[in-house]
Amino acid sequence: MPVHRQPPGSAGVTSHIWPSGGRHHWPSGGTSEARSHARGHLVYAAGGVLAVHTERGTSIVPANRVAWTPAGFTHRHRAHGDTDMRIVFLPQSLSRLVPDRPAVFLASGLAREVLLALTGPRNYDDAVPDYSPAARARLLRVLVDELREAHEQPLHLPEPQDDRLRAIARRLYETPADNSTLTELGKAVGAGSRTLSRLFRSELGMTFYEWRTQLRVYHALVLLADGHDTTRTAHACGWANPSSFTAAFTGIIGTTPGRYRTGRTNTARSSQLP
Repeated sequence: MPVHRQPPGSAGVTSHIWPSGGRHHWPSGGTSEARSHARGHLVYAAGGVLAVHTERGTSIVPANRVAWTPAGFTHRHRAHGDTDMRIVFLPQSLSRLVPDRPAVFLASGLAREVLLALTGPRNYDDAVPDYSPAARARLLRVLVDELREAHEQPLHLPEPQDDRLRAIARRLYETPADNSTLTELGKAVGAGSRTLSRLFRSELGMTFYEWRTQLRVYHALVLLADGHDTTRTAHACGWANPSSFTAAFTGIIGTTPGRYRTGRTNTARSSQLP
């Protein structure tokens, strides 16, 4: 039986939960408790921006992206902007077809519609007939096939393990506009730039500058979700001018900040159900 509830201590949050998934309306800044599940699950933000935190790092889920968290991973969610979060659990037979680590995928138009259908009123409105088990299984297979065809997105920000990298990460999380060079940051944590460069590549699989750009785009998504304009967002995240911010943002997200804001608003409106 589906359950409609407001989680304890979560003012403004309303939830519909059923065995195969759920739908949660979170106000901006809302967070979930840390938890893990016996099944892997997909998370989609029909409105707003989600951050999914695990011990491996943080996955950013803006509009038209889907985050995958495998079974057994302790995780928590945070909403940026008023967020309509959809959750779909996958059976083991389908989970083995996607990565065994947290990942973010581009959601095709078909994948988006399947996600909305699988988390729509058929699950919690007694006046609407539910899908049959066979129909639901077919939709899940279509969804996984679409994700397997999609490219993984560079929206999973890995968490460093080395204490020196963790110190740098904390500093830049708190002040994403910090333009210190790796050499300057190294002096603050007691390591040379060559050592830090090697650690970024070996631990995180990217250069320091690639990691910092992803971090800044994450903060930019948060600010855009909260209604800030492109110019203010660019300066708050460390870009000298809006044009350089637009180029970096487009390189990762695939669209300009302005178009992203417009598309996010339209997506949120179209996903609202009676």
